Amino acid sequence: MKAFATFAILLTLALPAAATNIIFIMADDLGYMDVGFNNPKTFYDTPALNGLAKESVRFTAGYAACPVCSPTRSSILTGQYPARTRNTDYFGAANGFKDQLPDDPTDITQGDYRHHKKRPVLPAPYLSKLAASHTTLAEAFKAKGYATMHAGKWHLGDQGSWPKDHGFDINIGGGSHGGPYSGDKYFSPYANPTLPDGPKGEHLPDRLATEVSKFIATNKDHPFFVYLPFYSVHTPLMGRPDLIKKYEAKRKALGLKPKFEPEFPRENRTVQEHAIYAAMVEAMDAAVGKVLKALDDNGVADDTIVIFFSDNGGLSTSEGSPTSNLPYRAGKGWAYEGGIREPLIVRWPGKGKAGAICDVPVISTDFYPTLLEVCGFDPMPEQHIDGTSFANLLKNPSAKHDRAPLFWHYPHWGNQGGIPNSTIRDGDWKLIRYYYKKAPELFHLANDPGEQSDLAKKESKKLSELNTKLDALLKETDALMPVVNPMAKKGFKKW
Repeated sequence: MKAFATFAILLTLALPAAATNIIFIMADDLGYMDVGFNNPKTFYDTPALNGLAKESVRFTAGYAACPVCSPTRSSILTGQYPARTRNTDYFGAANGFKDQLPDDPTDITQGDYRHHKKRPVLPAPYLSKLAASHTTLAEAFKAKGYATMHAGKWHLGDQGSWPKDHGFDINIGGGSHGGPYSGDKYFSPYANPTLPDGPKGEHLPDRLATEVSKFIATNKDHPFFVYLPFYSVHTPLMGRPDLIKKYEAKRKALGLKPKFEPEFPRENRTVQEHAIYAAMVEAMDAAVGKVLKALDDNGVADDTIVIFFSDNGGLSTSEGSPTSNLPYRAGKGWAYEGGIREPLIVRWPGKGKAGAICDVPVISTDFYPTLLEVCGFDPMPEQHIDGTSFANLLKNPSAKHDRAPLFWHYPHWGNQGGIPNSTIRDGDWKLIRYYYKKAPELFHLANDPGEQSDLAKKESKKLSELNTKLDALLKETDALMPVVNPMAKKGFKKW
């Protein structure tokens, strides 16, 4: 099997006496309730992640900065909200502006809106690449002498804006696409320009873990930053035959059948029982276990901070609707908790409070300053302008944590049924503002985590307060907005 050669980076810059390595692992489309450490009754087996959680701080309110993938990935690497970077939709979504935005974002004649052309409201334009002007998280650590590796899904621009263009020494498998759509997809041959094919039938998540393990072994005597964003468990829904068979038997033994509830204009899955998806979750978990074992085998586990996260909520209303996020509402593509609340655990050996639970809300822009702090480096506030370090919460999960309200801006029609919106969470209160037809919704998450009781009419003062704060965030980030479509027929009601 061909493999990329890994190498050690000679240290030329001063580093802390005991430099901290970083392994940042991210699943794709994995829901908060899909993992055993959050949901002991989950249908899916995640033993490696459950074990990691026992050694980590577990966050119950860890959020992605967007309910779809590319914007969240941008927020992690830049420390900025997608509204600010203009990376507000998944790259490849109808828009057509590619490498630069139009001079007039309201001029709909410049864009390719395809299936949106009959909608009363057109989505805002977005920038479909990670701008070169950013100092990414990888570039920040590379400048400190770290060896940097990307392995897995990139989806942050076409060639010229791939991982090696943004601070990664090594790129295994990262390119323009949002899923493994070429070759045999999740199995070799991959037909991926940045991932040489392995033996026929080799499984993609295991291959990525193998490459990361080799990198760890090569760089065990030097500080390293590894970003491992799995393609799993994104569509296409494909699993190892042995694991599919296992979960088909489990589903039958438990007497589980698919069930759905209305979530206009879609149906939302309410039962976890999808055997193929279950196989994908377990295979990814096994790959995580392989990477953790490599840290142990090379004697660097105690010197390495490990993060596990997901880029958006589980897919529950579209494309096979393979999972359920209940008790959280809806899923990927929606502003409800099912679309943005993520599994998040952080292991910081000797410093973090192992096995602790933290209920303080944090968001994906916060990883950038947090990792700089835990590794002993000065913050870069001019870059991670929207991020706030939560290093103090790793040491004391109940510590006072001063952070501005959390903010989402998704001015797009989601493939999964969501409509253009902006959202703010301030304390336990959450406001969702819609840009077509639907009235704003206000929820108190401590009392109503499933977002079933809209308090917008009852709590007019709180509604006004959050609207004011949301307006300020939209203005400060210079957020681009949806525009009225003059081509749409009057009376158009569907979305």
